[in-house]
Amino acid sequence: MSAFAIRPLFGLAVAALVLGPAVAAPEGGAADGSQFVRSELEERVMPEIPAGDPLISEDRATDQKPDGTGPVVAPQVEYDPAKLPPAVRRLREQIIEAAATGDPEKLRPIIEANGEPPAFSYNDTGDDPIEYLKSLSADPDGREILAILIDMLKAGYVHIGVGTPDEMYVWPYFAYYPVQLLTGPQIVELLEIVYPGDYEDMKTYGAYLSYRVGLGPDGTWRYFLVGD
Repeated sequence: MSAFAIRPLFGLAVAALVLGPAVAAPEGGAADGSQFVRSELEERVMPEIPAGDPLISEDRATDQKPDGTGPVVAPQVEYDPAKLPPAVRRLREQIIEAAATGDPEKLRPIIEANGEPPAFSYNDTGDDPIEYLKSLSADPDGREILAILIDMLKAGYVHIGVGTPDEMYVWPYFAYYPVQLLTGPQIVELLEIVYPGDYEDMKTYGAYLSYRVGLGPDGTWRYFLVGD
């Protein structure tokens, strides 16, 4: 598992689900000498999934569609960035390149060029999206959240809502892939970005519940969120 594998905390209540990632740091702390304390990380407040969100619907935990019309069908999963439209491929590359610098500020030009800012939360993120992203990170410099962003964009992806206003390319594909249909190799892929206990929770609720990235077919950054 990556040193920055995500650790969502699934403390579900009826009204909301609060998630908290953790960092699996090497023994003795991070390379810069800082120490990551698990108990502190698990107390951080993370984005919430609103009550009634389809991510935590009981319908998602079955092999049937919510309307009972037939079995759930797995979407087509892609791994090759070359299959992306040029605008989407370039935006993905720009985000990865900016995040790989370790400086969240490098994302600012991408966000500002987007027109409408990407959604980073269901709630108010304040006036500065970069400061908000840094607030989600276990470290004060925001490097953990950058690592998570890169991990998401290097996973397999799906193309959803084709021909509709909601058409998007979404990473990782687990965001739209029925958990109950995952194969052995796919579960190994999933465990590269979540912990085994998190996977067990996902099976219980019938959905992937961690970070995902959505890019529009026109090369706009739609979101980087926990939840749909």
